[in-house]
Amino acid sequence: MYDSLQDKVVIVTGAGKGIGRALAERFASEGCKVAVNDVDVDAVNETVEAINASGTGSAMAAVADVSDSASVGAMIDAVMAEHGRIDVLLNNAGLVSPMLHFFEADEAWWRKIIDVNLTGHFIVSHPVARIMAKQGGGSIINMSSGGATRAHRAFTAYDATKGGIEALTRAMALDLGPYNIRVNALMPGSIDTSGLDIEQRALRGENVPLGRIGEPSDMTGAAMFLASDDATYITGDIIKIDGGMLAQQRSATVDIKPPSEFPKVEDL
Repeated sequence: MYDSLQDKVVIVTGAGKGIGRALAERFASEGCKVAVNDVDVDAVNETVEAINASGTGSAMAAVADVSDSASVGAMIDAVMAEHGRIDVLLNNAGLVSPMLHFFEADEAWWRKIIDVNLTGHFIVSHPVARIMAKQGGGSIINMSSGGATRAHRAFTAYDATKGGIEALTRAMALDLGPYNIRVNALMPGSIDTSGLDIEQRALRGENVPLGRIGEPSDMTGAAMFLASDDATYITGDIIKIDGGMLAQQRSATVDIKPPSEFPKVEDL
């Protein structure tokens, strides 16, 4: 479908499962050479084996912690040694849990989520962008969330990182545009990445305008477009893939922690 992506070298972080795995598999299906990143070695190997067994594209393991610059540096060195270039980076790795109310949170929790979700985008993008600049260009795709502009209960740190990612996307787009590096972001809505049961899926999807919860595969089309030559004049943008959730006045059923479960004042 996207001839311009044939043989492109793509890094997908957090690709051991969920949205990241769906992205890695889709890029491979278009003939890309995919570096599958995650901290979970078993998940990485499983994804790599599945892609290489599919007969389209190819994959290599790229185990690294995106919040650790030395780990990321070793990963990038391995990708460059294998392929000699990097054309597309999908910054997908991130933490959602543990989910804590503001009163339940502590500094260690805050720093961990900030380090992985927001700082991790910078740590991976910084060396990759230098490589892309020397090559003459590339595409970086970050991963936002509805939490960037609409808050979730008990997701203080997570939502803060997603707002930061959207600001980072715009700022990177300005700084990297002169080097022909495009920087955009995807904003998923309620996506089933953990295999919810039928009742949970129905509950989470009942107020979504398209009438269903999203699948990881729903994220792949927009990513392919942003990485391809069809999007050569698009940068600094955020594309919503949410079934219309943020377009409506009524709220979708997305809050996992209702006020009835908040800490009691007498326990503070």
